Amino acid sequence: MTPEQIAQLPYRPCVGLMMINGDGCAFVGQRNDRHSEAWQMPQGGIDPGEDPRDAALRELWEETGVTSELVEIIAETDGWLPYDLPHDIVPKIWKGRFRGQEQKWFLLRFQGRDDQIDIKTEHPEFTRWKWQHPAQLTEEIVSFKRDVYERVVAAFATYLT
Repeated sequence: MTPEQIAQLPYRPCVGLMMINGDGCAFVGQRNDRHSEAWQMPQGGIDPGEDPRDAALRELWEETGVTSELVEIIAETDGWLPYDLPHDIVPKIWKGRFRGQEQKWFLLRFQGRDDQIDIKTEHPEFTRWKWQHPAQLTEEIVSFKRDVYERVVAAFATYLT
């Protein structure tokens, strides 16, 4: 695909989740489809007709095994935060239909225990997970998502102190 063709593609509607524990650290998982250290917070597509909040809770359960009873939604971004995929990746995922994702982010407070997190789900996204201080989130994310992560941390800063 040419850069001009990619620029004409829409963004995939998506949710992102910053789940924090009682110490104010965020859940991050090591993606199972990466050959390098690439950690990210849970995220996923919004199904047609699905409310973003419902999608967020569904994605949380699908990726971490955490049920809605174990979290409290405490904030969400005012708008949608887009990111573009590197051009060489666009034809390889989502059948080349999207240039990247446009994400609605939610801040969730985890009220459970660590042993209630189970990344060995039906379709595992992560090989391992950890709690990470929000100031360090951009250090281990893939470069094309770094700006979005900086914006997410800034949007939720008042809740992270």
